[in-house]
Amino acid sequence: MKPIRLVAGVMTVGFWTLMSRVLGVVREILILGLIGPGPVMDAFVAAFRLPNMFRRFFAEGAFNAAFVPLFSKKYEGEEHPMVFARDAFNGLATVLLGLTGLAMIFMPALVWATAGGFYGDARFDLTVGYGRIVFPYILLISLAALFSGALNTAGHFAAAAAAPVLLNILVCASMALGVALGGEVIQWLIWTIPVAGMAQLALVWVAAERSGLRIRPGLPRWTPDMKRLLVIAVPAALAGGVMQINLLVGQQVASHFDKAVGWLYAADRLYQLPLGVVGIAVGIVLLPDLSRRLKAQDDTGGRAAFSRAGELSLALTIPSSVALIVIPLPMVAVLFERGATTAIDSAAIATAVAIYGLGLPAFVLQKVLQPLYFAREDTRSPFRYAVWAMVVNAAIAIGLSPFIGWLAPAIATTLAGWIMVWQLARGARKMGEVARFDTRFRNRLWRICAASVVMGAALWGLNVLLAPWLAIPYLRFAVLFGLIVLGALVYGIAGQTLGAFRLSEVKAMFKRSRT
Repeated sequence: MKPIRLVAGVMTVGFWTLMSRVLGVVREILILGLIGPGPVMDAFVAAFRLPNMFRRFFAEGAFNAAFVPLFSKKYEGEEHPMVFARDAFNGLATVLLGLTGLAMIFMPALVWATAGGFYGDARFDLTVGYGRIVFPYILLISLAALFSGALNTAGHFAAAAAAPVLLNILVCASMALGVALGGEVIQWLIWTIPVAGMAQLALVWVAAERSGLRIRPGLPRWTPDMKRLLVIAVPAALAGGVMQINLLVGQQVASHFDKAVGWLYAADRLYQLPLGVVGIAVGIVLLPDLSRRLKAQDDTGGRAAFSRAGELSLALTIPSSVALIVIPLPMVAVLFERGATTAIDSAAIATAVAIYGLGLPAFVLQKVLQPLYFAREDTRSPFRYAVWAMVVNAAIAIGLSPFIGWLAPAIATTLAGWIMVWQLARGARKMGEVARFDTRFRNRLWRICAASVVMGAALWGLNVLLAPWLAIPYLRFAVLFGLIVLGALVYGIAGQTLGAFRLSEVKAMFKRSRT
């Protein structure tokens, strides 16, 4: 079997995803400072969420959940993988062109369905206008995701992982240019999104060509492989649709509260930083690796890859979760509180960040557990689980909103995330030993939790000690950075002492991953 270097792949994807998420935070700093929570930002968030919602179906969601395992097996078995990739590209492009055309026509209905609270005020018309500009992004980013899936399968992770960085670079640059030229920042922001989509598609297309993965556009063809792809993708699309309903329920609830859409969006961006770096990186690398090991009937290697992915994920995620719960306000205030964003906004965003922090391990574990199903071409089981999670999410978000207001969607998202993890783990039992974490993982999990608690106590004390310095405008970033570094140092020392991880093992993994 042509090996995928799991640790090297995770670190490559993780590095570029970290760059993307860090630049994403910079993007949100600019948006919150230059535009700020209010009608314009609410309209932008609702409009930009439309292509991103469908992206979960056609990009890294349902389509790739079906495409990557099939392409991986054809690539491993040398069964004309590029013919399959070409047909998948042409079919996907045809569907997306039709979807984009319909969305442009029926944009008011889409906005009403996803943000009904906007109807009757200025936010509705703004969202319709912005939506028609940004929706073609779905065509570009979904085709880019197909190239990325092919590159990941071949073990080339860098270009695919770097592509999202372009969006944030171009958006940040355009907003800065808008300020310099005295234009409306929101217009610069909106029009840059489809341009960024073209840049992302160009990057991965060129990288695929250089890697020998030559995919050419043409007329769509209906073949047995396309039928198989559709059979696998439809349940995954339904599962993705269920998860998108969760997001839409949250947005619908939030749209009835002033500034709430923007507050939840900002909180979401902050917890997405560790989620993207760890969970998405592991998921991207683990899915093709598991698929190819199953093809080679390497159950021992598959279990080891699954267990190390889970161990690495939680070793990075649990302390991140604790930090989001213990010091959300300093992070939010330092990063976002300036210009059009006030202290009241910071307090609201920080509350949502802490709630999302409670669910962060669940969101990451989903990324680790789902490849067990997708690698077996089983997308029906995750769909069933997602339906139950959707019911929990909707019941809590709608049921609690009359009592606790706009925070109900955040609580619902966190609880539904844990329900989903429980179902995925329970369903994986029938897959046998290959789908069970090994003894080393179980022995180290409690040590990771203990080291994270030690770090959390240190962060709390350091936050109290450094609070006066965090209030000084020109020192805030440096003090927050120092606070996070000290917390990470405490976690590293505690983890090493308690046996949560060994630096020697990390070095050995990197050494093996390069051979």
